[in-house]
Amino acid sequence: MAGQIPDLHATVRAGTGKGAARTARRNGDVPGIVYGGGAEPQSINIPFNYLLTTLRKGRFMSTLFNLKVEGHDDVRVICRGVQRDVVKDLPVHIDLMRLKRTSRVKIFIPVEFDNQSTCPGLKKGGVLTVVRPEVELEVLAGDIPDHITVDLANAQMGDVIHISDVTLPEGAKPVIDRDFVIANISAPRAVLASDDDEPEAEEAAED
Repeated sequence: MAGQIPDLHATVRAGTGKGAARTARRNGDVPGIVYGGGAEPQSINIPFNYLLTTLRKGRFMSTLFNLKVEGHDDVRVICRGVQRDVVKDLPVHIDLMRLKRTSRVKIFIPVEFDNQSTCPGLKKGGVLTVVRPEVELEVLAGDIPDHITVDLANAQMGDVIHISDVTLPEGAKPVIDRDFVIANISAPRAVLASDDDEPEAEEAAED
């Protein structure tokens, strides 16, 4: 069940306080702190360019990471804060929280669609429009699914697939508290255009 968790690389920061943090920044690092999980807080440094690239990929705050610090055991963490320079809007400090396997986290899970080749609606020429390629779920940190599955075996043209139509892993629940749309199967544009033209053709015939 557990999906592949991306690594986040860091080094131990020697010293604490503003002086050590300023030194880290001068050396091209972003200082940070790792806390929680029943262990003592740990001061770390993350290379600035590496962190900035990771941040720009999006959804950093809702991604579970495998923190790798040389000389220490890997630990699962989630970001709980990124302080930014007020002028340049660049990261200057990061807070990471350790997670136990029983901790509940909010994380985006990819959506996969099964039985597309046998889907009645698609076989008739329908088009699958994916509204949400991933869904934010609240799950256990130790039981993160690789994906959630939408079964299209009985889906017909015109069907709209909501989150309530999907069987979620045990213990997982959507973060959004409404029955949102994941995908739909619509008629091809040529068919829709043909349907739109029919009333005009009928009116012309009546004239």
